[in-house]
Amino acid sequence: MHSDKQLSTEIDANVPTAARMYDYYLGGKDNYAADRAACEELDKVVPSTRRLALNNRRFLQRVVRTLSEEYGIRQYLDHGSGLPTQDNVHQVAQRIDPTTHVVYVDNDPMVLVHGRALLEQDERTAVIHADMRETDLILDHPDTKRLIDFSQPVCVLFNSVFHCIPDSDTDGPLAVARRIRERLAPGSFMVMCQLVSEDPEVRDFVTNFMDQATQGHWGRVREEKDVAAYFEGLEILEPGLVEVSTWRPDTEVAPRQLTHEWIEFGGVGRVPLEK
Repeated sequence: MHSDKQLSTEIDANVPTAARMYDYYLGGKDNYAADRAACEELDKVVPSTRRLALNNRRFLQRVVRTLSEEYGIRQYLDHGSGLPTQDNVHQVAQRIDPTTHVVYVDNDPMVLVHGRALLEQDERTAVIHADMRETDLILDHPDTKRLIDFSQPVCVLFNSVFHCIPDSDTDGPLAVARRIRERLAPGSFMVMCQLVSEDPEVRDFVTNFMDQATQGHWGRVREEKDVAAYFEGLEILEPGLVEVSTWRPDTEVAPRQLTHEWIEFGGVGRVPLEK
């Protein structure tokens, strides 16, 4: 299992982070010149990235609303949650049931600062500063134990984050997904999607660019078949594994990417009720 040195609580404005770049693409204000410059360079090769980020955020909101309304999920564990924006997981879920509990996990110190400030008055929501690969640390954290009952169904989110960690037999995306799945009660859900491309040149460019820009805090752009492997042992909800803007869209005229040099690909899997 991943065992890194103590996570830094220092915010380095000179090194882009995926969380702050994502914030910039969503129109947020919690980003620095280095993040914006990295986004501008990325856009030269993959110009659909802002639309992709917006569609991914809407996917997250639709998933949480669906699982809260149709499946009665009242517990959410959100890995790599990123900086707070409008309609975060707890806001979407608590509109449906105010008693819903949410735990956010992120390794970016800026997320910790902003998240805790936002949630200071919300006893049903917490932010943990941790690497998403540290499964035992996250599940055994006092805030997780206080808010999440793993004997009951829970939704675990890995929304647009697995491309941030490299492949590894012990703490790559596949290993992390398997570790979490083993700890979930029947009827629980796992939401997983990541950036994919069927074009090897795009995969190589973005992987190398982001690895250099973030000083090694990156994994790789993968292929659809890699994402499908994350769902081993899960029952995949309709419409299956898809480009996320097509997952149960609110309208027939949902925004679409103008180009598809890369897409956000994934879906929702359920732990079978009969093991």
